[in-house]
Amino acid sequence: MNWNDLIAEIASEGSAGASDALITGIEYDSRRVRPGAVFVAMRGGTTDGNRFIEKAIASGALGIITDSIQTFDHLLVYNAGLPILEAAHGRRALAQASAAFFNHPERKLASIGITGTNGKTTTAFLTESLLNHAQRKTVLVGTIEYHIAGQVRPSVHTTPESRDLFELMAEGAAQGATELITEVSSHALDQGRAIGVSFDVAIFTNLTRDHLDYHGTMDNYFAAKRLLFDGTRYPAPRVAVINTHDPRAEELAIAARKAGAEIRTYGITQGDWRASSYKLTPAGAEISLETPFGTSTVQSHLAGEVNILNLLAAFTAAHARGVAFDQIMESIPQLKPVPGRFQPVHAGQPFSVIVDYAHTDDALRNLIALARKSVTTGHRVITLFGCGGDRDRTKRPKMGQAASEGSDFVVATSDNPRSEDPLAILAEVEPALKATGTPYVIEPDRAAAIRLALEAAKPGDVVLLAGKGHEKEQILAGRTIPFDDSEVAHTALVALGYGETQ
Repeated sequence: MNWNDLIAEIASEGSAGASDALITGIEYDSRRVRPGAVFVAMRGGTTDGNRFIEKAIASGALGIITDSIQTFDHLLVYNAGLPILEAAHGRRALAQASAAFFNHPERKLASIGITGTNGKTTTAFLTESLLNHAQRKTVLVGTIEYHIAGQVRPSVHTTPESRDLFELMAEGAAQGATELITEVSSHALDQGRAIGVSFDVAIFTNLTRDHLDYHGTMDNYFAAKRLLFDGTRYPAPRVAVINTHDPRAEELAIAARKAGAEIRTYGITQGDWRASSYKLTPAGAEISLETPFGTSTVQSHLAGEVNILNLLAAFTAAHARGVAFDQIMESIPQLKPVPGRFQPVHAGQPFSVIVDYAHTDDALRNLIALARKSVTTGHRVITLFGCGGDRDRTKRPKMGQAASEGSDFVVATSDNPRSEDPLAILAEVEPALKATGTPYVIEPDRAAAIRLALEAAKPGDVVLLAGKGHEKEQILAGRTIPFDDSEVAHTALVALGYGETQ
């Protein structure tokens, strides 16, 4: 592919120059530019890629795509002969260029997009497992890790930039993948990172308070999620899968239906795919399932009511992708819990230790409620949590309230304080802890806090280590250190004298 081939597929405001040389890559990060690459300079939320054009040229960029008329004019004058193109929308141009360069993998994969505050990762893993059981090769892109036709890679972003997403899709398609399952964050939807992908199925799990540091209001937050369904920025999905329990469900269904999507709902005692009844068990849950395509009683290895909803979302999406009802039912015994989502830590201790990613007040309430159902009378739920720095400050007291109202003992600590003083963050949490009267301690050192929580536990108790889940690092001011809650907890349990069986 040369420059003229590429720009024929990009909506532009104008272009100049030409080149017959083969394009070696598409890049939006000037540090990754190599000779022959096309650099897409676009304005972002925190930086402007147009500032790095000269660096990209010095690194051998073959051509430049810019979303700045000033930059376009400058290049015309000072870099005569360098192929350039001006695009009205930088991220759209990046998606169009990437799709063309990677030979349109989006046309080879049927895509499932999952958005919502909570449950995206678990729903994505479950949906992929159901498709794999139906002998379909998949690409999974999400918070914990990426999967390329069975190969596991570390996740860089929940939803990467379109260039990186198209590359992952192309690699998967080359290895025989036919399905893409991707978490689609509100940031990605708002910024246009999912442009170029037509989602066959879109899933909405829920909307609870989060990311207001970015969106400002819950209405703005919902508007970003709605973009996946309403056809205004992205093509409307063929099928919209919606959680009937969310207060915004009806509004979202109306928008999706108006855009041409088929609506399929799920829920507990309500929805097209519903759990008419269920019983939580030590091993997971027994679910009576009713759908328009059949009924069944199934045994799930995933604990808690929230995971029943995640299962229902995955069932509905897999069926929408053509997996037969009976195949879905056969797959359920093989479905496993997701790393960092209600993940147990075993070291021979006489109490339960659970690591979970819950980092919003709603998710924390659900987690504590799930733990509460698993303890017998006379035993306690001990909850450790923190609030991220440089993020929505309004949720800090809500997190404190959620933790203290549901728990018997609370340990408040750090959770990626970033540039903020950990004690200042905890000072915003503490009034809500005091208000309920639940015993608590403040310990900004997360490793020390985990040990405090474990030392406080007695036989039969449940200790919840909330907030980090699968994460393997702690982000502090000016540095990032390795930190894995499950490993830190296991080491602490061994130091407290328990066995080493994991």
